[in-house]
Amino acid sequence: MSLSLPAQASIDVYEFQTPEQETTYQELTATLRCPKCQNNNIADSNAELAKDMRQKVYEMLKQGKSKQEIIDYMIARYGNFVTYNPPVMPSTLILWLGPLCFLLIGASVLVYRSRRGVQPDAIDEQDSARLDALLKEIGQEEDSRSTQAADGENKVKK
Repeated sequence: MSLSLPAQASIDVYEFQTPEQETTYQELTATLRCPKCQNNNIADSNAELAKDMRQKVYEMLKQGKSKQEIIDYMIARYGNFVTYNPPVMPSTLILWLGPLCFLLIGASVLVYRSRRGVQPDAIDEQDSARLDALLKEIGQEEDSRSTQAADGENKVKK
């Protein structure tokens, strides 16, 4: 135990001129996504990139930049990935409308197939004759079974 080195955790300590700046900083770091950590915001990430982004947000707030200006800067530098809600643009339109298109296509196929159905006149004469023969055969088998069952009951009664 004596040989182990104490672990040091780095905690960012920033001093703000107003409480509004501190609130804005906390909101921005909670809403900007770390490009390296995929689904963490920069407030929760320990990656070096997230630390740099937090530092840049702090510097820009100190310079008097607005929340939207800081978001625009981060988007220009890191792309739309840094926001959790990317804007609807021609390049992202397929991502927004793709699932809706698949649902509409699937629903139209289901409606088309359910309304089409089998037409009674679609069976030709050969199929009709074959169907009649099968039905007669099934009817004869059922008659012979019922006759055998009746004979068996009569023998049991005697």
